[in-house]
Amino acid sequence: MKLATWNINSLGVRLPQVLQWLASARPDVLALQELKLTDDKFPLAELQEAGYNAVFHGQKTYNGVALLSLQPLTAVVKNIPGFDDDHARVIAASLGSLRLVCGYFPNGQAPGSDKFAYKMRWLQSLREWLAGELAQHPQLALMGDFNIAPEDADVCDPVAWAGHIHCTDEERAHFRALVGLGLHDSFRLFEQPPRVFSWWDYRMLAFRKNEGLRIDHILVSDALRPQVRSCSIDRLPRKNERPSDHAPVVVEIA
Repeated sequence: MKLATWNINSLGVRLPQVLQWLASARPDVLALQELKLTDDKFPLAELQEAGYNAVFHGQKTYNGVALLSLQPLTAVVKNIPGFDDDHARVIAASLGSLRLVCGYFPNGQAPGSDKFAYKMRWLQSLREWLAGELAQHPQLALMGDFNIAPEDADVCDPVAWAGHIHCTDEERAHFRALVGLGLHDSFRLFEQPPRVFSWWDYRMLAFRKNEGLRIDHILVSDALRPQVRSCSIDRLPRKNERPSDHAPVVVEIA
């Protein structure tokens, strides 16, 4: 089984790229973030023609998440239960005994800002809810754009980024707390080459210079970890004309 996550940065703009990637990579599940469209505009017919079922939670202009699957999904949950939020950031569903959670984590803007405080509250609520999800669903994968680079190895220039958004001690502490629930960063289960990132700014030739961050992740539960065979980041879609600024992360599970 192949699980993937991709911040597409507007599904309306980049649907042809998604369809092309689905045809070539053929993941069993693809988690999408930043749909940037309302549910009535979701391209369900085109995805069904490509062979994929879909559950989605959209929003105009910003946010929006979806799970695409070759097999039907059940027990769908939208957003974090009990957390009052106007943003479409979470969708969860079950594929047999496997629980899938797709999240578009808040950016946070800057330490000390209202948006950063919201990010801290959101992360706390996510962790509390996931603890219950893991108790009910031992086989669980948390996928998405976390907007957190967990370690200095995930940053092109750790000195320049130190203390800045995505790399603060507070954000990294929340990432470690998620891992503390019994989750594992699938990318770090394997030896990886240096300077492998999943996001590059559109400006200043960042992709060409490989000046990026690894902020897109797939965390797998204790029960799922022994089945993980590989994890990689597919840079090819970032070379497309008018690409997303993120690249897909792919995990293969036995």
